[in-house]
Amino acid sequence: MNKRIAITCGDINGIGPEIILKSLNYFLEKTKKKFVVIAPENVFKFYNENLKLNFRYQLVKKIEDITKSDERICVLNLGKANLKIGYPTKQSGQISYESILKSAELFKEGIIESVITAPISKYSFYLANINYPGHTELYADLTRTKNFAMTFLSKKIKCSIVTIHESLKNLTKKITKDKVKNHLNLIGSVAFNDLKLKNPRIAVLGLNPHAGEDGKIGSEEKDIIYPAILESEYVKNICGPFSSDGFFGKKAFLSFDFIVGMYHDQALIPFKLLNFNKGVNFTAGLPLIRTSPDHGTAFDIAGKFQADPNSFIEAIKYAILIYQNRMSDKVERKKN
Repeated sequence: MNKRIAITCGDINGIGPEIILKSLNYFLEKTKKKFVVIAPENVFKFYNENLKLNFRYQLVKKIEDITKSDERICVLNLGKANLKIGYPTKQSGQISYESILKSAELFKEGIIESVITAPISKYSFYLANINYPGHTELYADLTRTKNFAMTFLSKKIKCSIVTIHESLKNLTKKITKDKVKNHLNLIGSVAFNDLKLKNPRIAVLGLNPHAGEDGKIGSEEKDIIYPAILESEYVKNICGPFSSDGFFGKKAFLSFDFIVGMYHDQALIPFKLLNFNKGVNFTAGLPLIRTSPDHGTAFDIAGKFQADPNSFIEAIKYAILIYQNRMSDKVERKKN
């Protein structure tokens, strides 16, 4: 069976449905891949008609019906939704959550090769009483994955963060030698295997200003980060820890294939400055390939048909690339 690429609808009141349809329009001409969009049919139909794309698609209600379809696009119907474009609602939170659950089910059934997730709203999740801060943690739970990482991919820069959605107040408690070491081992595997980078150079950033300045400002670099680098499986490919401001200020990042930050904004601010609306979020470590655009729901422009689909298009491209690389590894293992 030729597996499909799954696309979750995200928050239906944001720009997700619009960028999904625009991206499908791009890929239907560029590839022979088949897709399954997990969304309420009336939402898909609304954007299909208003964007004047008029896609052929097959509406399916059951997962098993997807495997029987010859259409390039299937829409796994989540029922009828009440659109309130531009506003997070309890229903939009529940629908985006159900879409994610369905994608995990499709993966377990062997129907999809990857999933690209449209942006969700944390506030909509809150309204729907869904206690997850984002896709990353939710997919880790759904696939029972312990060692996972939020990574960001682009042609200009690739980076990851050791901690994800943590307050600065709690950071020092979360940065441990084992956590940093496991993260570096995972990123090394991503660089070599998922991305097929040749002899990748990986830079690690310090936690404190000036990377602790030899313990005068903080001891995490000496006591935790550097020992973790030395114990990593990929120690020969890793340099650091570096002082963040100098590292980016002097453009040292141009000499590295991957950059590992300790916390969210440390890596995400430079990444988004260089790649806004072009970068891709990839959840490393999952058995399921999951990518997404690097932006949010953009409620302020939802329904105005102005949304830029480039980041979503790049997310699909990276999902295809990583799947091809994983399949080539499987072929090589069978030969050996």
